[in-house]
Amino acid sequence: MCLIINPFFCFAGTGSPLLPMPQSVDWKTGHYHLEQGVNIQVKGEISNANKQALIVLLANSNIQKVDFDNTRQATLSIRCGMELRLPSESLEAYRIVVDPKGIQVEAKSNAGIFYALQTLRQLGGSNGKFPYCSITDYPSFRWRGYLVDVGRNYQSLAILKEQIDIMAKYKLNVFHFHFTEDIAWRLISKKYPGLTDSSNMERWKGKYYTVEEMKELIQYCHDRHIQLVPEIDMPGHSAAFRRYFKTDMQSDSGTAIIKELVGEFETTYPGLPYLHIGGDEVKIHNQRFLPEMTRWIEQLGMKTIGWDPGGNLQPQTIRQLWMGGPQSITNDYPFEVIDSKHLYLNHMDPLETVTALFYRQLGGQPSENKKLLGATLCSWPDRAVSNERDVFHQNAIYPALLVFAERSWRGGGEFEWRSNIRTDARGLAEFAEFEERLLQHKRLYFKNFIFPYYRQSKQTWILYGPFENKGNLDMSINKEREGQFQASKQIGVFYGGTIVLRHWWADVVRGAIDRPLKNTTIYAVSKIWSDQPEYKNFWIGFNDLSRSYASDSPHLETWDERKSKLWINETEVVPPKWQHAGQKGNLEIPLVDEGYSYRVPRKVKLRQGWNTIVVKLPVGELKGTDWQNPLKWMFTCLPIDNE
Repeated sequence: MCLIINPFFCFAGTGSPLLPMPQSVDWKTGHYHLEQGVNIQVKGEISNANKQALIVLLANSNIQKVDFDNTRQATLSIRCGMELRLPSESLEAYRIVVDPKGIQVEAKSNAGIFYALQTLRQLGGSNGKFPYCSITDYPSFRWRGYLVDVGRNYQSLAILKEQIDIMAKYKLNVFHFHFTEDIAWRLISKKYPGLTDSSNMERWKGKYYTVEEMKELIQYCHDRHIQLVPEIDMPGHSAAFRRYFKTDMQSDSGTAIIKELVGEFETTYPGLPYLHIGGDEVKIHNQRFLPEMTRWIEQLGMKTIGWDPGGNLQPQTIRQLWMGGPQSITNDYPFEVIDSKHLYLNHMDPLETVTALFYRQLGGQPSENKKLLGATLCSWPDRAVSNERDVFHQNAIYPALLVFAERSWRGGGEFEWRSNIRTDARGLAEFAEFEERLLQHKRLYFKNFIFPYYRQSKQTWILYGPFENKGNLDMSINKEREGQFQASKQIGVFYGGTIVLRHWWADVVRGAIDRPLKNTTIYAVSKIWSDQPEYKNFWIGFNDLSRSYASDSPHLETWDERKSKLWINETEVVPPKWQHAGQKGNLEIPLVDEGYSYRVPRKVKLRQGWNTIVVKLPVGELKGTDWQNPLKWMFTCLPIDNE
């Protein structure tokens, strides 16, 4: 038996890589084998949606005959009721016991039953064998959200449902739907149908959601115990509103119209408990606007959420933090809070995404409290995309959802934000254990999905420096290609496919270099083994552009503006022939090959035995050329053929 108090390091022998890892698991020896027919005993009210979810789960284990009426010979029992005792008051808590008698599931609510079924899905294989175990589980945060911005770049209903399905399977419970923007207003209004006319859109013209589609999306979320939270951004990010109505939202006429639109929304989609009102990145010249809109929305029966920092939100409005503000939300904080700081996927490269989210403590607390509801992970593809699937290539959407599910369900994490894998033994081991589960889920459940992530915890680097370059980024030193540097210049050992030396938000996100110096060069050296001479695919990159900034594309024959270089066995790996070489940043020009995860991997020739990789990382001033081109001193180099 393996009693998991801290479940890290202890799942591998079970054959069941659970994610998110439950709060408490007691693995035991043996398996219960569900036969071809299953008799289910139900005590309490179980929703039809949960019954259907169970039928699908059993079908995936090749069990087609399911009987909910034969209770005498029950092989699976489900109990649902508020009288059940669980170690958490959360209605999402559950207990699973698998022993020689069968499978028992207990929860206080249908939400708890649903989450128990998601864990059962991961426990059982296609052969219908479930390992003996006792699981007690509950969320650390009651708000575990995911935001999709369809205002800027439209996503079809099928793509949205695909993401919602993944959310549900990994116990995320809030879908934040951002459908109004400067670029387009994407939800039809029957009173003002011209608002969604193609002539009023700047991107993805003519693409919007009908009443029927919105209702279908709300119901789709509801059936999976996910709360849809709509966002009607006001008064900022509202150029589409202004173009059509020829008035500012904060004017008297604009306020009257937005009240009509919100009223129509509530009448058309009744029963939604929240409306996100935005409120950020705009000059508030009418101090009455947000208080008046808040009162109006509350009269319609909805609670408001707004971005912070933002406009003059009312005290009862939930704050969704996106920058600045307190690092830790305590019970005496004056407002209810949802944390989204440093949870924007568009600012992270795919490998960094998993590292940053794994260690990220939400709201500066290990678990929720009276004022800290939880957190929302955000997908903001500000820059235009040519195809809706491009968002998934450029951003690690599904890897991120899984690691965020782990952190928001289990809680914990570190108060300090970091972009690299920890180098101490425990920190590295904890990440490697999670990464193993993540990659097992990639193999088991994401074969037909875009999943830009590969094992990186075994990639080891030694950093050397700093070497003064006096502003000459071409400066070279003796035997740099061979990777032979004085031991006294060794900075330390680091792990990962992406190493961030200095983050562009260096004041809040820790990089590999504690005190980086301008006009210096750092070298990174690694050795990889090959059993035979071969060509191997690598992810290689030096400046993974944010998908929110109008950043410039690299010039021909350069990896970046810092003149970074990379050698393998003393042979230089030359930069790609960029399709948009030297292109001035423009949010309306889609990225095509600027990031390593959405261009063809680089084939590199390796020799038999050990191969030496040397990365040269010069830097001049520790700042970008402008705010659209911030300095993120980093590199990515990772062989990706071994998964």
